[in-house]
Amino acid sequence: MSEHHLTDQTFSRLNLPEPLMQGVRQAGFEYCTPIQAQTLPLALAGQDVAGQAQTGTGKTAAFLLALFNRLLTMPAAPERTGTQPRAIVLAPTRELAVQIHKDAEALGAQAGLKLCLVFGGTGYEQQRQDLQAGVDVLIGTPGRIIDYFKQHVFDLRAIQVMVLDEADRMFDLGFIKDIRFLLRRMPDPDKRLNMLFSATLSYRVTELAYEHMNNPQFIRIEPDKRTADKVEQVLYHTALEEKIPLLVGLLRHMDPTRSLVFVNTKDMADRLVGWLKANGFLAEVLSGDVPQNMRLRLLQDFMEGRLPIMVATDVAARGLHIPDVSHVFNFDLPQNAEDYVHRIGRTARAGKSGDAVSFACERYVFALPDIEAYIGHKLPVGKITPELLPTLSPPARGERREREERRGPRRDRTERGARERGGRRERPPRDRAPAAAPFAKVEPREPARQPEPDIPPAAERPRRRALARRGFETPAVG
Repeated sequence: MSEHHLTDQTFSRLNLPEPLMQGVRQAGFEYCTPIQAQTLPLALAGQDVAGQAQTGTGKTAAFLLALFNRLLTMPAAPERTGTQPRAIVLAPTRELAVQIHKDAEALGAQAGLKLCLVFGGTGYEQQRQDLQAGVDVLIGTPGRIIDYFKQHVFDLRAIQVMVLDEADRMFDLGFIKDIRFLLRRMPDPDKRLNMLFSATLSYRVTELAYEHMNNPQFIRIEPDKRTADKVEQVLYHTALEEKIPLLVGLLRHMDPTRSLVFVNTKDMADRLVGWLKANGFLAEVLSGDVPQNMRLRLLQDFMEGRLPIMVATDVAARGLHIPDVSHVFNFDLPQNAEDYVHRIGRTARAGKSGDAVSFACERYVFALPDIEAYIGHKLPVGKITPELLPTLSPPARGERREREERRGPRRDRTERGARERGGRRERPPRDRAPAAAPFAKVEPREPARQPEPDIPPAAERPRRRALARRGFETPAVG
C-alpha cells in the first residue's frame, strides 16, 4: 500500500489480541486505511458502526478484526450449542461471500474459531454438513442462509456479532426482506455488536441501520477521495457500431495486463466475448448465468493472470476484490452514477494507479451528465483515430450457442412464463444469419397471424345445452 492511501493510525496501537495481531502481521498490514482508522476504535469499544465505504478500502479487514475481537474477548453463553453461530456476515453475492471467507481465514488463522461459508449454486449437502458440524462465524448469502435456517439446521439465538456488507446492493437485488427476516430472529440489537457497510448511506440504508442497530455511529469516506487522484479517466464519444472495433483497437494499443470490461446486459457480454475471441483475445464472461464452479475458476484464472480480460455485468462483479486490475473499460456507460464509481474503483486500489476508459454511444450517453455531476468534473475526451478502428474478424457461427451449452440453460422470464402458462410449447426461434458487423440492422417484421380459436358448429351448440339440462357435463370450449 502506498502512503497516500493510509493514515497515521497503526494496528499495533489498537490493543488487538495477540492471535489477531499475528494475522495482521502475516497479511502485511501496519497502518490503517481511513475506514479502518475511523471504524475500528468504535467497534472495538462495542459501539455499532454504519460505514460508507466501497470494496478496496479495507472495510473487510475492519469488520473482521472487530468481529474476531468481540468473540475472543466475550465468551459465548454456556448453553450455546455448536449449531448456534456466534457471528454472522451477510453478503449480497457469492463472490463477495467467498472473498470475505478467504480474508477471514487469513486474519483469523490463529484465533481458533470455526468458519463456515454458505452460498447458492453449489455444494448444498456439503455446506449443510459443515453447518451441522458446528460453526462460530457464519458467512454467506441471504437466500442459502434462510434455506438452512428454515430447515432448522442452525438457529440465530446465540449471535453476538452481525455484519451486513454492501447494504445498498441488498436493496438493489431485492434481498432486503430476507435480511429483515434474519435480523428479527437474532437477539435484540443492544445484545449484539452490529456493523453495516454500504457504498452509499442512502435514506433506506440509514433507516435500516436505525431499525436494527443500537445507536449506530455513521462514518463516511467519500468516493472521490479514494479514486479520482489515482485513476486516469478518458471518455470516447462513439457510435454504437464502432464500440467493438474501438475496444479491440484500444486493447491492442494499450496492451493492458488485466482488464475488466463492464457491460449493461448479459446478452451483450456474450456477444462481446465472441468478437474478442475471434480477434485474438483471451476473454470470458462473468455473469449470473455462469455456474458457480465455473465462476470461481474464472475468477481464479483472472486473479492469477491466466485470463487477461473479463467481461462482466455490475451485479456479477460487485464486491469482488481483484488485485492489480490495470484497466477498466465501461463498454456501456452505467445508467447509475454510483455504479460508475464502483466500476472504476476496480482499478487503482490501495493507492495504485490505473486507467478507466468509457464509451458514450447514442444508447447510453444520456447517463453522462449525471455521472459527471456525481464525480464533480467533466471526463476528458479522447480522440478516435483510424488506427483505433481496425477491421475485425467476425465470430464463428454457433460459437455463442456452444458457450451457452457449456454454461447450462439460462433461467429467464421466457422460461418461467412458459411454465406458468402450463408448459405450452412456444414457436422455436429462427436460425440467425451470420453477423456481418458487430451491430447489424434488423428489418421490422410483420407479426404472424394467430390461428382462430376452434368454435363448435352452430348445429352442435343446442345439443350441448340439451345434454347439460339432462345432467351431463360438457367440456369447456377454448
